[in-house]
Amino acid sequence: MAGHSKWANIKHRKARQDASRGKVWTKVIREITVAAKGGPDPNDNPRLRLALEKANSANMPKDTIKRAIEKGSGTGETGALEEIIFEGYGPGGVAILVETMTDNRNRTVSEVRHAFSKFGGNLGTDGSVAYLFNKLGVIHLSKDYSEDELVELVIEIGAEDFTEEEDFFEITTHTNEFNRVVDTLKEKNIEYINAEMSLRAETLINLDSETSEKVLNIMEFMDDLDDVQEVHTNAELQENIEVKN
Repeated sequence: MAGHSKWANIKHRKARQDASRGKVWTKVIREITVAAKGGPDPNDNPRLRLALEKANSANMPKDTIKRAIEKGSGTGETGALEEIIFEGYGPGGVAILVETMTDNRNRTVSEVRHAFSKFGGNLGTDGSVAYLFNKLGVIHLSKDYSEDELVELVIEIGAEDFTEEEDFFEITTHTNEFNRVVDTLKEKNIEYINAEMSLRAETLINLDSETSEKVLNIMEFMDDLDDVQEVHTNAELQENIEVKN
């Protein structure tokens, strides 16, 4: 899945840069707040549990985490955050799916529509591309670990797939096996860089270098919007291309 690997590596580098600027906190706070709507106890709320792990990885202060949980669960200052998924098409006709969390629907719709049109794409209707993507668990591990040992572990714990990326190893799982795999890694004292539920396209569209660059530009621009949590595509991107926006 070269296209996902290219975008995954870019997001991996961006996450480290964003973490150094504290920018990653904004997205994690939103995720905690929305997840907490399902209840303030992470033991009974798998989504909140995952969001809290992201917060701890980002070294977020406990008071900030507590306020986000209270806001989402209704025990503290209330907010009107809602989740909106946008579907559309980018250069070369590739599918792009954008996950957002916002307190101002009109603002977010305007920004996402502008991002599509700015780079030669267009916003689609609900259901236009969502059917192309499947949800799965994604876990990134440091390359400090032995690949052979990780492969044996993946087979042992019954994960779906294991791949080597440019900057990390990646384990993918079925959604209903995700928490079990994460818990097993912890039990074996294997630390992960990131663990999340994500969307992946079943079939990828091959692109040339010029179109790949255009798609990467729209993905990067979209990912930098304040209300955007995740961006997904079914584009198989060429390597050795630069993002220029």
